[in-house]
Order: sequence, then C-alpha cells, then structure tokens
Amino acid sequence: MTTLENREALRSIRSSFEARLRDSKKKLISLCAGSGCGAYGTAKVYDTLMEQLAEHNLENEVEVKLSGCHGFCEKGPIMVIHPEGIFYPQLKEKHIPDIVENTIKNGDLVKKLIFKDPATKKKITYEKDVPFYKLQQRVIFGNNGIIDPTRIEDYFSVGGYAALEKALFDMSPKEIIDEVKKSGLRGRGGGGFPAGRKWETCAKHHGDRYVICNADEGDPGAYMDRSLLEGNPHSVLEGMIVGAIAVGSNEGYVYVRHEYPLAVTNFSQALESARKYGLLGKNILGTGFDFDIHISRGGGAFVCGESTALMASLEGKPGRPRAKYIHTVEKGFRNNPSMLNNVETWANVPVIINKGSEWYASIGTEGSKGTKIFSLVGKVMNTGLVEVPMGTTLRTIIFDIGGGILKKKKFKAVQTGGPSGGCIPEEFLDLGVDFDELTKVGSMMGSGGMIVMDQDTCMVDVARYFIEFLQDESCGQCNPCREGLKQMLDVLTRICHGHGREGDLELLEELSDMVANASLCGLGTSAPNPVMSNIRYFREEYETHIRDKKCPAGVCKPLFFYEIDQELCTGCTLCAKRCPEEIISGEQKAPHQLEQDKCIKCGICYEACMFDAVVVK
Repeated sequence: MTTLENREALRSIRSSFEARLRDSKKKLISLCAGSGCGAYGTAKVYDTLMEQLAEHNLENEVEVKLSGCHGFCEKGPIMVIHPEGIFYPQLKEKHIPDIVENTIKNGDLVKKLIFKDPATKKKITYEKDVPFYKLQQRVIFGNNGIIDPTRIEDYFSVGGYAALEKALFDMSPKEIIDEVKKSGLRGRGGGGFPAGRKWETCAKHHGDRYVICNADEGDPGAYMDRSLLEGNPHSVLEGMIVGAIAVGSNEGYVYVRHEYPLAVTNFSQALESARKYGLLGKNILGTGFDFDIHISRGGGAFVCGESTALMASLEGKPGRPRAKYIHTVEKGFRNNPSMLNNVETWANVPVIINKGSEWYASIGTEGSKGTKIFSLVGKVMNTGLVEVPMGTTLRTIIFDIGGGILKKKKFKAVQTGGPSGGCIPEEFLDLGVDFDELTKVGSMMGSGGMIVMDQDTCMVDVARYFIEFLQDESCGQCNPCREGLKQMLDVLTRICHGHGREGDLELLEELSDMVANASLCGLGTSAPNPVMSNIRYFREEYETHIRDKKCPAGVCKPLFFYEIDQELCTGCTLCAKRCPEEIISGEQKAPHQLEQDKCIKCGICYEACMFDAVVVK
C-alpha cells in the first residue's frame, strides 16, 4: 500500500482497480456478511464455499467477496453470482456443493434453491427481477452488494474517492457548498434540514470547526445507518472529507452506537486504509489540507441522537440536550462551530459531487430530493432495507416492494419516523413519502423506520409501547418531558387494563400539547406524535377500550377472551396440539371447546387456526 502524494497517483490507482473489475474474466460470488445475514450463518456458508472451490480446483476461476448488507435481510444468507446476477437466498452449508458443482462449474441452475416470490409463488432466477429489488433505485445502497467493505481497493474499483479528487482540485469550498445547496439534499437523520444551508452557516463562523457523523441510530427496527457503515464505510468517509474541505475543518468524529460492533470494525478498517493511502491525515494528496477522523462509541442512549446531547456525550459529559437558542453550527462541540449530519446524509455527498446537483435534484419531489433508505419491518411479507426516490407512495413500498401483509390479513396502519413518528391509516396509502407530506398527516420521516401493522394490532397498545420507550429514554432534564410522558403513560396503561375513564382522551390531548410545546429538545417535542396520530385516526378504537372495556384487536389481555366458533371449527385438532396449557378438547373432525377460566391468552391457538374458527371476543 503506497501513500498517494498527488492527484495523478490517485487517478492511476483508481483506474487500475476499475480496469481490474471491468476486465476480470472470473466469476464473482457476492456473499452477504452484514449483521443480518451473519446471524443466519454466513460464516459457515463461506467456509464451506471455500472448501468446495478448493476441492474442485476453482480458486483461480472464482472470486468470492464477503459483502455488506444486500437489503433483503429476512432471506439471508444471500448469495449473488455475477456477471449473470443469479440470486440464491436463505443458504445453508448443505446447499453449497450443489451450487459449486452445477452453477459455478457447469453453468446450470440449482432450481430448488432459486428464489420463490411469496406473493406470486413464481420462481425468479436473477436478482434484478426480484420484486423487492426491481422497484428500488439504489443510488446510495447499490454498491453494498458488490464490494468488500474491508478493502479500500474495492471502493476504488467503483469510482471511490473521485468526489474527493474533484473537491480538492477542481472546486472551491464555496462551490462545494453551492453544489450541495442546489442538489436540495436534506438531512436524513430526521429533521430534514437543508444540508447546504447548514454547511454554509458553519463555514461562516470562526473557530476550530468540527465535522461530525451521527451514527447513533436508536429507532426500534431501524438499521439503515448500521448497514451503510458495515457495507460501504468509505462512501461515508469520503462524504465527511468533502464536507471538511467545504467548511475548513481539520478534525472529525463519528459517534456510533456501542451495539454496532461490525460497523465499528469496518469503519475503523476504512480509516486505517485511508490513512495508509494518504487520504486522511496530513497534507492530503499533496494539497496541504489536513483532516483526520476519530471514532467515539455511545452507550446506547436514544436521546444522544439529538445534536446537542450527542456533542455533550462526545465531550465526556452526560448526554443531555441544551436549549437551541445558539445553534451547534455556531457553538457546538467544544463550543466551536460543528457540522453534524447522519450516516446516510454523508453517503449522499460523493454522489452529488460526482454526478452533479442537477442530476441529483431530478430525483424525488419538489421539496425532498434524492432517494431515501427505509427500514421496512413489521407485518409485511418482505422485510429489509428499501431505497426508493422521495415521493414513492406507501402503497408501492408496502405492497409492491414489500409484497403486502403477512397471511393475507388486512392492513391497518404504518408508523413512520420511529417512536416519535405517527401512525398512518389505510386511507393514506397513496401518499407520496417525503418530508412535507408525512408531516401533513401527523407523522414524520425520521431516520427512515417504517413499521407495518395489520388487523391484529391494537393502536392503543402501540401508543402505550412507544410512550413507554420514550419515557425510559428521556434524559429527565426538563419537567414537561419527564413528568408529561409519565402521566401520558399512566393514562394509556389504565386504558389498556380496562380502567379507562370518560375524559381520558381529552386529557391525553392536553398532555400531548403541553409536552410538544414546552419540552427542551426534539425527543420531547415529537414524543406525543404516536398518541396524537392514533387518536386522530383511530379514536373509535380508544373509545371502545374506554366505554365498552373491549380490545377489538385482542391484544390488551384484560379486555378480551378467545372462543372457538362451533360452526367454523373443522376439528383439525391443530389448536389443541399447540395449546401450552392443554385446555382445548374435542374429537377429531368435531368442534372443539376451550376452557375460559384456564386460558392464559397466549394467542397460539388463534395463530394456529387455519379456518378462522378461533375468534376474539
């Protein structure tokens, strides 16, 4: 590894690796080694694959890359064989001999391993034709599946550090900022503030300017930032260096959750490689520009995703927010101008510099440009990471890409924006997802979490769950958040336990208004969103809990019981076999009975019944 001392050296090495990728005659096997696939057993699959390639003397004909997350996480471990793009999901070690013998050696498909679309039941051979991928536009996430994140040479092979070269040698700091402004890039961390305006303001203030990456991803079910840091860390690193050039910073920080060990490992490797090549440190590419980055691990406090709390934690202080009458771009980390963006925002920067603001602004909507990565989870058939242009409808994301609701149940709501977001009902499925449209219906973009809920979801319990989460994560510094969330949780818990009273909804609305308008930071001001959106769209469900002491979804245990419909029961005995308390009885092919006084309401019989005979009362 040679230190690159000038522009020509960088161009030369990038060109050589681009040519190597372009001209390679080898088959390329991309095996997902992100956290999701890793949990399913990628390491064992990889070891077996390497053994089989050696056994067949194919080591010189095949290149194997342990890549980052491919996005379709529930189908891991995932293998894609290039150049054809053959897609093999959910692999086990036992599958590898067939793949090597047939596909790698002889060019034939292993038909039993080909992806089967759960919605249409059709077999699909190529990754590009899988519905989950077909409707996406993977501008930021696309390289995850074709590079080894631990090798900077792989990043060079897909044009890596061309944006850095352009920013250093062809653009002034003002031109870089203007390009980001014209692109319309808005912060992907939740607030949606125009990135170019933030950069411009930071550059105007005097002091030791700092460039900071917020990788403290705390929303339940969200893992976009983790997957980018794991799978393409150099894209984030390059974006930060370009940002440092733009505002005149010599020092940067990445604040990452301690629970992301693979992300920390891969980003640390990226920093080390960049330093060895001379892309970080002193006199970068012979220009006299100095910049380096440090990693700081957070303890997992949700509130540290807030800018001022994050910077306090970086300084070794308790992660508590401060009032923002003075913005962090003026006085932030160490009381100096600080430019904070999240992982996905930084990963957008090289794309904008390379392809131009006009190209970037052509994607998305009038007020929200580019693409957005969403974490699609919950009661949906295809879960994973989805990157689509801003303005794509909820229906497209949930039903076309996501494959619709599990077990053909009825869609009820989708929550966007994490625990501080709102629940959006079926009537808004054709809403284009962007910063402004989500706000209009009482939700928010947040960092990109998207939790799908079906007919068996209790919206009162959902609000209770998120308020409980936010109360636990509140720093407790200000009274409105600390006390207001506690009171809201008490009311919601009372309703779920069957002790709701007339006037509770009005009390929740009053408390929500107080917490939203009087709290110190964004955690408190957005915390009432799940309650307010639920009351707005599902008020009748709240009233049923309070007035009738019933939970229509069968979630709040004190408010329902299970019963077997004698007319619908076929006597298949499945519910009786699975009941952990053994309280369901009946002859085969005859209606069964359930002993109510012994039922623990676990729901196993309800889920097991294929004839809708187990009903919620």
